[in-house]
Amino acid sequence: MLKIVELKSLLLQHKLFFIFLIKFLLFYAVFTFIYKQYLNQYNPLLNEVDSISTLVAHNTNDLLLFFNQDSKLVAHEFEPSIKIFYKGKYVSRIIEGCNAVSVIILFAAFIFAFSSNIKRTFLYISLGIILIYILNIIRIALLTYSLYYYPQYEELLHGTIFPLFIYGVVFLLWVGWVLKFSGNNKSNV
Repeated sequence: MLKIVELKSLLLQHKLFFIFLIKFLLFYAVFTFIYKQYLNQYNPLLNEVDSISTLVAHNTNDLLLFFNQDSKLVAHEFEPSIKIFYKGKYVSRIIEGCNAVSVIILFAAFIFAFSSNIKRTFLYISLGIILIYILNIIRIALLTYSLYYYPQYEELLHGTIFPLFIYGVVFLLWVGWVLKFSGNNKSNV
């Protein structure tokens, strides 16, 4: 009986944290499930690339072409990806993980979990998704450019610097939300 009283006291003491955690996990689980269902319509055995990743590849190519860079896309023959040729050389490829949807879901789950005003939350999530998407296109274009000139740094560029860039932006968006826009900060009242 004492354990139940202690548990109830603990839950009441940390109520806001548990509400945050439940909202975060529910949002993340639901949207990850929806995204996985979306991906299930594409057959990786037939090298089918999902439409979001295809759009990311085309937007990346368009950005490179906008800056007069010699770039073209080719469907990969042996895997579900799109090759990016830069100055006639196969430099990088776009796979499902490059489209930043998982990062966007993580971003949005945190914002939703730490929200108090639905209109402000929806607006911030929408603007954040647009910003993350655009920065992801820039990230891939810069990575393609960098890999052409510095292929020896592929692990550092692809594995550390560019993920740090995109996750750093998400972290800054989270901090901005908590400190300025969430409505949970006492100075906002």
